[in-house]
Amino acid sequence: MHTIRSRRALATVAAAVTLPLALTACGMGDSSDSTSDASATAAASTPSETEEKATADGPFGPACASVPKEGAGSFDGMAKDPVATAATNNPALSTLVTAVKKAGLVDTLNNAQNITVFAPTNDAFAKIPKADLDKVLNDKATLTKILTYHVVGQKLTPQQLESGTFETLEKSTLTTSGSGESYQVNGNANVVCGNVPTANATVYIVDTVLMPKM
Repeated sequence: MHTIRSRRALATVAAAVTLPLALTACGMGDSSDSTSDASATAAASTPSETEEKATADGPFGPACASVPKEGAGSFDGMAKDPVATAATNNPALSTLVTAVKKAGLVDTLNNAQNITVFAPTNDAFAKIPKADLDKVLNDKATLTKILTYHVVGQKLTPQQLESGTFETLEKSTLTTSGSGESYQVNGNANVVCGNVPTANATVYIVDTVLMPKM
């Protein structure tokens, strides 16, 4: 009789010990599955979020397609040089480079830190009658006023361009508007290749020369 009672007592103790262990094991399994599912979800979402950010932060616009894929004139190449030097490696900006040299602004632009340059293309300068353009190119004071009007003393993101008014190095202001990959400056100059990084500046290439009040 004593033996039977002992066996029953041992069985009861074993059951009492086994039940919590079984519940704990079950709970650990659920937690592990939940954590695993959460990790899988995070891993699945992370690449797309990163890709979207990379797209938003990179150069955009139709004229970007003509930028060389390699070399000093490529986006990677321009990112290594200060802005005036980087511009010399882009054939579409050769008139601007000539103007910057004539105005004596190469060192000013290259030595400035964290600026934004709205860079008119050769086609933008071609919209100005040749006689007028030649006159401006040979008038250093007027040329300097026009060129410094294209420079803002801070790096501007595309988001800031959506609706903004910014002071230029010429000391007057310009306005920007737009969204996505479509932006305008002063309501008439379109950004054709934007958010281009150089060593000291962000460049927005525009299809019209910006003119300050004279």
